Amino acid sequence: MSWPKKEAIARGVADMLRVNMGLKPGERLLVVTDLPRAEDWQAMSPAELEDMLERSLLARLVADIATENFPGCSVQLLPFPATGQHGTEPDRSVGARMREADVAIALTTYSLTHTDARAGAVEAGARVASMPSFEARMFEAGGPMAADYEQIAADCRAFADLLTGATEVVVRSSHGTDLRFSLRGRPGNADTGLYRVKGAWGNLPGGEAFAVPVEGTGEGSLVAPAGWYPRLSEDMSFRFEKGEVVKVLGGGAVGDEFRRLLDLGSDDPTCKARRNLAELGIGANPNARRPDNVLEAEKIKGTVHLAIGDNLHMGGRVESDLHDDFVQPQADLFLDGKPVIVSGEWRIQ
Repeated sequence: MSWPKKEAIARGVADMLRVNMGLKPGERLLVVTDLPRAEDWQAMSPAELEDMLERSLLARLVADIATENFPGCSVQLLPFPATGQHGTEPDRSVGARMREADVAIALTTYSLTHTDARAGAVEAGARVASMPSFEARMFEAGGPMAADYEQIAADCRAFADLLTGATEVVVRSSHGTDLRFSLRGRPGNADTGLYRVKGAWGNLPGGEAFAVPVEGTGEGSLVAPAGWYPRLSEDMSFRFEKGEVVKVLGGGAVGDEFRRLLDLGSDDPTCKARRNLAELGIGANPNARRPDNVLEAEKIKGTVHLAIGDNLHMGGRVESDLHDDFVQPQADLFLDGKPVIVSGEWRIQ
C-alpha cells in the first residue's frame, strides 16, 4: 500500500456511497476501523503496522469525503482496538454502534464479516460493507470498485442459481486441489456489491457467488498456491476428511501458523471449529486482479475460492472465531458432474 491521497480516491468513495450503498439524505453513516493494540506494536512487523495504519487513515478520509459529499447525512468515524484475527468479535460497543447506523462501512484489517457484530447490525436493518484488508488503490480508475456492478450482480445471480440447484461439487486445480463435497439443501448466494436495501450486506469490492458446503462432506485436498495468500511463499496443502482439515502440509511460516491455529489431533472445540470446510465461492469482478490480497483475489473473475472455519454467519452450523479463504486460480468447477468453470473459463450460458 501507499499512504492514501484524498484527491485520488474522492470520486471512488463518493461513487461507493451512492452506487453501492445507496446512501440517502438524512441517513446515519458509520465508518469503523481497527487500530493496533499495545501488543501489536511488539508482535507485528513494521510493514504490517504500516499497512494497518494506512487503512485507518483511509477510513478517516472516507468519513471526510462522505461529510463533504453528503451534507444531509450524519457521518461518524469509530476506531476500535484490533481483534487480532479474522472473525473474532470486537468489543460489544462496536456492535452496538453498528446497529444504530443506516449504513456501516467496516474498513478494517481483521474481518468483521463472520461476527455477531456484523450480523446484529444487519438484523437491525443496517446496510453493511465489510472491507477487510481494503487498499486505497481499489477506489481508483480501473480498480475493482470502478467495475460495472450491475453486470457483476447479474453474473453473481446466475452462478447463485446454479449453486442452489447443485448437489455434488468437485473443485480441481493444476496446483493439486482435488476436493469434493455436498451442497444438498444449501442455497447459492450472490454477493453483488450492491447493498441498497435495508439489511443488505457483503464485501466491497464485491463480486462473488457463494454457498456453504454441508458439514461433514468435504473429502480431498485443497492447495493454496504460493503468492495467492498474504506472505505465502510456498504452496500450502490442507487435507480434508469428513468435512474437516486433518493435515496441513507446507506453507512455510504461514503453514506453521495454521498448524498452530488448527491444533490438529486436539479435541479442543475452538480448534475443531476452525478446521471446518466453510465456503465455496466464485469470483465475478473483471477489475479484480491482485492475487495476494484475499479480499480482492476472491473476486477475480474466473477464480474459485474455498474457506475454512466459521459458516454460521453464512447460513451453516459451525461457529468459529476464524474464517480464512484460499483462492484457486484457473480452477475447474463441476456441479453434479457438469463443468461450469474449466481452467478459469466460464462455461455458463
